[in-house]
Amino acid sequence: MKLSQRAQKVSASLTLAISAKANKLKEAGENVISFGAGEPDFETPQYICDAACEALEIGFTRYTAASGYENLKEAVVEKFKRDNQLNYDKDQIIVSNGAKHSLFNTFQAILNPGDEVIIPVPYWLTYPETVKMGGGTPVFLDTDEEDGFKINVDKLKDKINKNTKALILNSPSNPTGSIYSKDELEEIAKLAVENDILVISDEIYEKIVYDGNKHISIASLNKDIKELTIVINGVSKAYAMTGWRIGYAAGPKKIIEIMSNIQSHATSNPNSIAQYASNAGLRGDHSFMKQRRNKFSERRDFMYEKINSIEGLSCLKPGGAFYIMMNIEDILGKKTAGKVIEDSFSFAEELLDEKKVAVVPGVAFGADNYIRLSYANSLENIKEGLNRIEKFIKELS
Repeated sequence: MKLSQRAQKVSASLTLAISAKANKLKEAGENVISFGAGEPDFETPQYICDAACEALEIGFTRYTAASGYENLKEAVVEKFKRDNQLNYDKDQIIVSNGAKHSLFNTFQAILNPGDEVIIPVPYWLTYPETVKMGGGTPVFLDTDEEDGFKINVDKLKDKINKNTKALILNSPSNPTGSIYSKDELEEIAKLAVENDILVISDEIYEKIVYDGNKHISIASLNKDIKELTIVINGVSKAYAMTGWRIGYAAGPKKIIEIMSNIQSHATSNPNSIAQYASNAGLRGDHSFMKQRRNKFSERRDFMYEKINSIEGLSCLKPGGAFYIMMNIEDILGKKTAGKVIEDSFSFAEELLDEKKVAVVPGVAFGADNYIRLSYANSLENIKEGLNRIEKFIKELS
């Protein structure tokens, strides 16, 4: 029997083995410190939970329009206008089952066999797989730590050819925490417009920025780039609603229409109760975000100072999101308990075995000389985990 060749090109998660082992150790009673979390460690605000209860009480438990609840789409339109100075009509908005689903719908809608999508490295591990699921070909664009892991426009020019359909832009970035300035975005936008390339702008971390940084959506720069941009966002990170699974996309009407048609047959509407609660979230009081950003910033600062004080390790200070990419290049080739640290995966395996600390190997993000650490964790756990990492490094031979 011949199974789908396209589906067989989709890779399994490289982090599953580490996660499974960490969970097994926890179940056995081991005190495992995890730096793997891709979600805020705060609770969903109470007023959003109250709105979900209200949805149940009033019977808002049936189908909505496949592309999303009309009131929520209105709230998304207002959010773009308020936060990003972007004007969209409701028929340019689709609400999906999380931002990941919005990305999946996007690539299903825009790609044909042979189309290429440029993905800056390090990348969020789902980007290449959703491109492959859409029938496209991922093309990787290396970035340098010296440049803040951001796109070099000259290198980008070299990757563009007649098959280039789109570029993925993630700011603030997972896994690097990098944020693009207006000048940097304008350079990228100019190149995209000149070459008629779509920009898939993943802005899910826009509310989690530090040091006076301001998130700028590339679509807000001018009319020409807006017509080539699909903006991806959602409530997961800003509102600590990862499990509610509500994301949304905005873009050219024709593309959103195709995405809506795909979604109507694939999943129909997102969860009605979660949509009702998300509508309340977008329209509600956002003052809680400042306090949460301050906590993230405190943890980030501690991690940055601590990592750079450990001989053999280093990192950049991220401008947004809640991740640090820790450089382990100077550790590679060293030994622990007779085993050689050959790459980021063996580093993660040995660290978990020896010190009960779970991290995400950089190879999952296309950057094998790095380890991703999340600071969506208590400061107490962060301090203990980094102390264990320091001891692990000192014991290497």
